[in-house]
Amino acid sequence: MDKLLNPDTGLVIWTIVTFLSLIFILKKMAWGPLLTALEERESRIRADMEGARAARGQAEKIQQELEKQMVEIEARSRARLAQAAKEGEALRAQLKAAAEEDAKNIREKTMAELAEEHRKLVRELRQEVAGLSVLAAEKLIRKSVDNGVQKTVLEDFFADLDKQEKAAHK
Repeated sequence: MDKLLNPDTGLVIWTIVTFLSLIFILKKMAWGPLLTALEERESRIRADMEGARAARGQAEKIQQELEKQMVEIEARSRARLAQAAKEGEALRAQLKAAAEEDAKNIREKTMAELAEEHRKLVRELRQEVAGLSVLAAEKLIRKSVDNGVQKTVLEDFFADLDKQEKAAHK
């Protein structure tokens, strides 16, 4: 136990020299490269984190742009649908107006044709009545009326009928 209390100075010096040499060698051979590797790893991790942050920011920016484009597309589609509905309504109104106009024209044409047919039938009826009247008058008088007299009588008869009809319509 004495040796522990009184150390040998040569041994202490050699132990210190060996320890310092070991530290110097470790510093040159192990700690230097180890610290360099750790620093490189740390800088790579920092760079990767900054890259991830930049990518995340870019992804958020792209997402915002996509959302903005989706809103614009949705607004445009709504506007187009509204325009199509408006155009459809205008076309429907136009077709309805055209159909009503056609129906009115057909109705007017039909009424004109009916009026013309009515006038034609009235003329034919007058001529037939006049002819029958002349025949009846001939039988009553028992003599034949010549064509000139018959024509004059018929014209007078038609004139009287026209006057009566005009008076009836007023």
